[in-house]
Amino acid sequence: MTSGERVAVLGTGLIGTSIALAAARVGDRVRGFDLERSVLERAAARSGLEPADDVSHCVEDATLVFVCTPVPSIAPLVALALAAAPEAVVTDVGSVKAPILAEVEATAGAGGLGRFVGGHPMGGSERSGPEWASASVLDDIVWVLAPGRVTDETATARLEAWIAAIGARPLRIEPERHDRLVAIVSHLPQVASTALMGLAATEEAGEPDILLLAAGGFRDLTRLAASSPRLWSDILLANRRAVAEAIDLYIARLTAMRDMVLGELAEGVERSFAEAKRARLSLGAKPQVRTGVAVLQVPIPDRPGALADLTAGLGAAAVNIEDLQIVHSPEGGRGTVHLTVSAAAAEEARGALEARGFEPLRLA
Repeated sequence: MTSGERVAVLGTGLIGTSIALAAARVGDRVRGFDLERSVLERAAARSGLEPADDVSHCVEDATLVFVCTPVPSIAPLVALALAAAPEAVVTDVGSVKAPILAEVEATAGAGGLGRFVGGHPMGGSERSGPEWASASVLDDIVWVLAPGRVTDETATARLEAWIAAIGARPLRIEPERHDRLVAIVSHLPQVASTALMGLAATEEAGEPDILLLAAGGFRDLTRLAASSPRLWSDILLANRRAVAEAIDLYIARLTAMRDMVLGELAEGVERSFAEAKRARLSLGAKPQVRTGVAVLQVPIPDRPGALADLTAGLGAAAVNIEDLQIVHSPEGGRGTVHLTVSAAAAEEARGALEARGFEPLRLA
């Protein structure tokens, strides 16, 4: 099966190579280009894309062009792609939309603007580079489309159809609204993770045992601190006003919590935790999971096959896993799996795990 598109990918890091893999999976021809030849060669080896010597060769005869480069270089490459591929729909994967759209409108020829559709696949990880790419990175993710004022409806619809064909979920959002929302749910978490890791690293530099005391919560919250510094600096500065507003709101929340703790206002503290817990459990459910979710904490030995045994037990009981996180113990030898299933399947999941020797504890 093929979508019938000829795909060009400019920038072959994690997301670009994942797009190439997803396109190849549905039978599309894929060309790629990257300024770093070694990155392009690794992407080609991993995804099978045809490496191109320059941008013009890459987009030649393409019907869909994906610009997957750092934010500062997106608009110039979009303009170049629109000119070099006059039949192609061109999109980007940048984490901000309004500033990119404004720059594209200022730099691209008016005749090509109708073929540009701002995009942002809400997937990826703190890792970077084609080595970490996979078509599964895009499976069932929300892929934002933010058309401009003059974007042709046919261009947006064509891109939507391709996104659906590779197994992702297209969602149209106005560029300014997108930037405000991702400042809260994407950019602020990166800031908070980085600030917390920096606090532990500098304020407690004289405490060599601090990381030995770091349990799963700290490790979960600071995972994003391993992200690319240059990439995130570009993103935050491009969306600086929305990010600054999000930080101010977060500071207000932290300040309120601090005051309640100092004031020994137990009821207020508990209410804040309860409200956040309800919101988090709602976030963990897929749209099709109407009964809510349950979270099971499962101690697991750190040995080959342990996770496979856990998932096999759930599979045999026909219990679908909605989410799964693994927290490794700093001492080694064991870990903890936080398993999310639908609330209706919680007891079946518990029974299946206990039958295989696990000791699940329901947290919610």
